[in-house]
Amino acid sequence: MSIAEPIGKSLGSGLHAVGGSSGIALERVELAVAELLEALGRDITAPHLAGTPHRVAKAFVEMLTPDEFSTTTFPDEAHYDGLVLVTDIPFTSLCAHHLLPFRGVAHIGYLPGERIVGLSKLARALEYFARDLQVQERLTAQVADWLDDRLSPRGVGVVLEAEHLCMAVRGVRASGTRTVTSTLRGDLRDDPDARREFLERTAGTGARGGHSST
Repeated sequence: MSIAEPIGKSLGSGLHAVGGSSGIALERVELAVAELLEALGRDITAPHLAGTPHRVAKAFVEMLTPDEFSTTTFPDEAHYDGLVLVTDIPFTSLCAHHLLPFRGVAHIGYLPGERIVGLSKLARALEYFARDLQVQERLTAQVADWLDDRLSPRGVGVVLEAEHLCMAVRGVRASGTRTVTSTLRGDLRDDPDARREFLERTAGTGARGGHSST
């Protein structure tokens, strides 16, 4: 029997993304963008800037409003005990420190316990948590916590690789660098063979960037 649970179910503090556009005051965002442009010395009546406050406000609503979805799980009737891994899932999020995008790919895997989950839900969960003002370390842990909570699997592994525009277009201006974060739980952390298999299968371009692990 399959079980479907809405993603909006409480998972504990710090696990929810924005939770819908109702908390965003669109008109106030527009006014704030207009004030920012004027503070930057720009003429907001200029042809290319006249509609910018509204466009920027709508863009932030879109980027900070996750799509709700139900998590459908199924009994592991085949008693599959190997690694389930989806690699190279694209994502984009907004840096909480500079409001600039960071984007890359995620590798999400687990060792099934009694239940398995539809593979598309791994990508949907990633997108849900990514639509927030984020830091990559927290986003990595949130996806792992969600999978752990929904399935109670024997192990969970999440690796995110991303380029941060706050590093690429300002400050050090290190374009092309990638930051890698990882969260391992259960057997994927504690069992050397399972850990090795997961890390070998997710190894690749992440070696070019920085690394953080939880």
